Amino acid sequence: MTAPLESWKVLPHGPLTEVDDKVWTVTGTIHMPVGDFERRMTVVRLRDGGLVVYSAIALDEPQMARLESLGRMAWLVVPGDDHRLDAKPWLHRYPTMHVAAPAGALEKALEVVPIESTAPDFGDPDVRWVTVPGTREHEAALVVRGAGGTTIVVNDLIANLRHEHGFTGWMLRLMGFAGDEPNIPGVRKLAMVKDSAALADQLLEWSEIADLHCVLVSHGEPIVDDPRAELRRLSDSLR
Repeated sequence: MTAPLESWKVLPHGPLTEVDDKVWTVTGTIHMPVGDFERRMTVVRLRDGGLVVYSAIALDEPQMARLESLGRMAWLVVPGDDHRLDAKPWLHRYPTMHVAAPAGALEKALEVVPIESTAPDFGDPDVRWVTVPGTREHEAALVVRGAGGTTIVVNDLIANLRHEHGFTGWMLRLMGFAGDEPNIPGVRKLAMVKDSAALADQLLEWSEIADLHCVLVSHGEPIVDDPRAELRRLSDSLR
C-alpha cells in the first residue's frame, strides 16, 4: 500500500457531493502497482454541527472551503488498517479533531496519529459507530439516519468497482474489488474475516433496515439499487 503522507498533498479527486442532509462524499484516485485505484471519503454532519470525516482525503482549497462551510471538523475516522494515507496531514491541519479507529486497526493507525477511541460516541443518536462483527475488529462502519433514509458507510468490507478495464481491471477483478455487482473482495476476506457467520448476521441485520437507501463503500460506486437485496445476497454468500 502507499506509505502514509507527512504533509498535505492533493491527489486527483472529484467534487464534494451530497448524499443526504447529513452525508457528503467525494472520490479520488491513488496510484497503486496495479494502476489507478478509486478511493472515497465520507463526511457526516452531527446534530451539534460537528463533522465526522471517514477515510480522509486531502482536497484542493475550493473543495476544502466548501467542506468547512458545512461545520467544524470534530472527528477523524481511520476506518481500517490501510486507510491512513492522509490522516496525519488532516490532524495537523485540524489539531482539535478527535481521532477514532477500530481496535483491530489500532496498531497501524497509531503509527501515524494518536487514537482517542476505538468505540466513539458521537453524541448524536442518528449517527452510530459499528465495529463490524466477524472482521477481527479491523473494519469500522457508520450507520447514519438522515431525512432521506439510512445510509451505511463501510470501508474495505464491500467493493463495487464496475468500470475498470485493461490490466488494472483484470487485476482488480482477480482480487475481488471489481465486478458486475457489489462483492466482498477475496483478499479482504482472507486478511480480515475471522467469523463469516457473525459477519453474515450483521449484513442480514443491516438488510432489514426498512429505510436503507444507500451503502457507501471506500472503493467503488454507492450501492443505491436495492441495497437491502445486495446485503442479503452478500450475507448468503458467507454462509
